[in-house]
Amino acid sequence: MSNYSQVISEFNFLHGQPTGTGLLKQQAVDFRVDEVLPFEFSGDGEHMLVQIEKTGENTAWVAKMLAEACQVSPKDVSYAGLKDRHAVTRQWFSIQLPGKSNIELAEDLGSGVKVIAIARHNRKLKRGALSGNDFVIRLRDVSDIEQAMARAKLVSKMGVPNYFGSQRFGRGAGNIDNALAMFTGKRIKNREKRSMYLSAARSLVFNHAISQRIEQQLFNQILDGDVMKFATSNAYFVAEQAESSIVERFQQGEIELSAPMVGKGELVSLDKALAFESAVLAAYPDIVAGLAEAGLKMERRAIALRPKEFNYHAEGNDLVLSFFLTAGNYATSILREIVNCEGDDNDHISE
Repeated sequence: MSNYSQVISEFNFLHGQPTGTGLLKQQAVDFRVDEVLPFEFSGDGEHMLVQIEKTGENTAWVAKMLAEACQVSPKDVSYAGLKDRHAVTRQWFSIQLPGKSNIELAEDLGSGVKVIAIARHNRKLKRGALSGNDFVIRLRDVSDIEQAMARAKLVSKMGVPNYFGSQRFGRGAGNIDNALAMFTGKRIKNREKRSMYLSAARSLVFNHAISQRIEQQLFNQILDGDVMKFATSNAYFVAEQAESSIVERFQQGEIELSAPMVGKGELVSLDKALAFESAVLAAYPDIVAGLAEAGLKMERRAIALRPKEFNYHAEGNDLVLSFFLTAGNYATSILREIVNCEGDDNDHISE
């Protein structure tokens, strides 16, 4: 097991670590995900779009099934994001059919795969081209339902740390070790694995920055020189001083505190924020140097995750949560602040 495994398990909780437990994904129906695309379909073009509801199957397997059903090459089938296997999920696939009409598909394709809708569009679906996902999650046999409800209320008001989930780091944090091996000269020929290892190393430093802000009671406090990200875009600016107007915009949710996604280039923070972030990066000199050498660009990411349309209610000792997450955020970052989840060791990213 990696030396980083314990570091990952000890990232600070915003609302204190919960003492209650709950069972996650005891049945597929306990975890529902519905993909939301950011555009309307054109109604024409050479791509047939198929909305699929799948239970107990992974996205790549369904894509292969659709390729066979439509008698096309697997490379002609694409999708916006991967979805959990042990869940009930709805997502869209595009099948390139130049010069051909939509193919009639059976409503039930077998193996827990059903066709919900068919449309036509002038472009194929590309990875990452989604607004996010709607989640409905049932946590069963919650040991302290009143505490869980109270903690869910805190999440609805204050959000949670925007941590990358433990899946990003691999079993036993092995992806971090592989990244460090790359930085010392090990060649990784598989491009997907190389990207995975780099992302894991980068995510570790980002998570540590959030954890340290919580540790130092700075999660909701603007420092002089902090980098403020706009809530509706990736644009940001440096708050040279924590002026009242900036604090007000922060409290209203117009702007957000951010932390560095390490890469090539210098930190853009200033003054006290620069001193804080420099100390975080100094804890990982090999990773910081390796990410810069690999050519990743220095970027920013919000430190807080505030789920939209967040609702919760109890059904006996079960807690049912529903919320929307934009792409790239982890459902487990929300769940970990409410109960200690048992029964499932996978993270669930809005992808």
